[in-house]
Amino acid sequence: MPPRVDKDWQDRVKRLLKAELSRAGVNYRELAERLRAIGVDENERNISNKISRGGFTAAFFFQCMKAIGCRTIHLDTDR
Repeated sequence: MPPRVDKDWQDRVKRLLKAELSRAGVNYRELAERLRAIGVDENERNISNKISRGGFTAAFFFQCMKAIGCRTIHLDTDR
């Protein structure tokens, strides 16, 4: 995949994760606590760095969704 296309997808998933966190009213500190509760060891700084880069794994994305109680996501592929 060309670098620009890859970056576009990283930006999309980063925006999606941030939107879901906002919708749930969860900041990075609380996300770290919730991740710890499901057995994922991440601190607030690591979370912030991963999300700002947008280059996190699908596993991390799904762990975050589980931690905030998000059971459904809607993908808007037209953007």
